[in-house]
Amino acid sequence: MNIYVGNLSYDTTEDDLRMAFERFGQVTSATLIKDKYTGKSRGFGFVEMPSDEEAQAAIQGLNGTELTGRTLTVNEARPRTEGGGGRGNQSRGGGGRRYDQRRGEKRRDWDR
Repeated sequence: MNIYVGNLSYDTTEDDLRMAFERFGQVTSATLIKDKYTGKSRGFGFVEMPSDEEAQAAIQGLNGTELTGRTLTVNEARPRTEGGGGRGNQSRGGGGRRYDQRRGEKRRDWDR
């Protein structure tokens, strides 16, 4: 089972995460999610446990407890959705025409 772990301290290491979950059973992997530009932790991660019973025990045992000075949020990870969730063309700087709600008409970005 894949487990989401949130509200992690930026000082938490993957070893800290692994050790916390190993008290409840076998851990296949413990991964911190890091910013791709700075390499710093983003404050959450995932733990994979092969046994659903052990994973549920870990979720119950660790949710709301403290690790490296922060209160953890622990629950079953939701599967990723297709397509990401970006903002479409707006994230690329826009351009083109947009709807002007004040005038009820389309306008170009440079008409602001």
